[in-house]
Amino acid sequence: MHETVVIEKKLAVGADRAWAAIRAIGGLDRWFPIISACRVEGEGVGALRVLTLAGGGGEMRDRIVEISDAARRLRYERPHLPFPVSDYRGAVEIRGDGASCVLTWTVRFNVEPAKRDEVAGLVRSAISDGVDGMERELRG
Repeated sequence: MHETVVIEKKLAVGADRAWAAIRAIGGLDRWFPIISACRVEGEGVGALRVLTLAGGGGEMRDRIVEISDAARRLRYERPHLPFPVSDYRGAVEIRGDGASCVLTWTVRFNVEPAKRDEVAGLVRSAISDGVDGMERELRG
C-alpha cells in the first residue's frame, strides 16, 4: 500500500539559511533524536547519507537524487532501512523570503496495510522532531 506523509512547518529562520542547512545533506544527527550518527559519502547528487539509529535501531542509507537551488528542493531515495517498507522516497522544500520560511518534508513509501498506521506515525513523529531540531539549531 502506498503511503504519503507530509510535514509542513513555518520556521522562524530565513529561507536562505534553512536551504543552506538542507543543501549541506548532513547534520541529521544534530536535529533528529532518533538518529545517533550521520555521515555523508560523496558530494551533491549521488552522495550517500548513512544514518545510524539511536538505541541500536540499525542503519538507514539515503541516496541524494536531486539538489535544486532554484526550487530550494532536495530529493532522496532510501533503499536501505530497518523498517517494513519499500520504495521510500523523500523531498524537502523551502519556500519564502525574509525572516521566516516554510519547510515542507514529504515522504512516500510502500507499506503493508497492517503496518500502515504504525509506520506512518513513526515517520511523521521522527520528521516533526527533526524539523523542530533543525529550527532550534538555526535560531541558536
